[in-house]
Amino acid sequence: MAKQIPAKSENKGSTSSAPIKVITVNRQAYHDYFVERTVEAGIALMGTEIKSIRDGKVNLRGSYAMARNGELWLENAHIAVYEHGNRYNHDPIRNRKLLLHRKEIEQLEARVATKGLTLIPLRLYLKGGRAKVELGLCRGKKLYDKREAIAERDVKREIERVVRGR
Repeated sequence: MAKQIPAKSENKGSTSSAPIKVITVNRQAYHDYFVERTVEAGIALMGTEIKSIRDGKVNLRGSYAMARNGELWLENAHIAVYEHGNRYNHDPIRNRKLLLHRKEIEQLEARVATKGLTLIPLRLYLKGGRAKVELGLCRGKKLYDKREAIAERDVKREIERVVRGR
């Protein structure tokens, strides 16, 4: 009688525990907005776009997400043209579809419409070999809020300098 070995229940398609490699962070967004909530979304990309992303040639500054016809679109995100691409290379500033469940899209769309919030991409990273975007549900900062944040950051830096000096 052969000994039975219990089968491991590995889901190879799962990316929940996959290591994350951050490609870019939208630091300008943290300066201009209060982030209330974050959501992870996939992106529908062309072949040369994912190659450019892996090279780290992405800029999220000034980009945003918008809901149209029950779909979420990433607009104004710049993914550089792939150097070794051919004539089928992609347009660097094309609109890219974001991949979320319909319920998530509807919830985000309702929050944006009623509360005057904006969907801003905060980070772009690779998770399990797939490009993901962390979208923030954000409220715009006023000028005095920005000045206050800068003052707090300066005070923290000064305190750290004093503590290190001792």
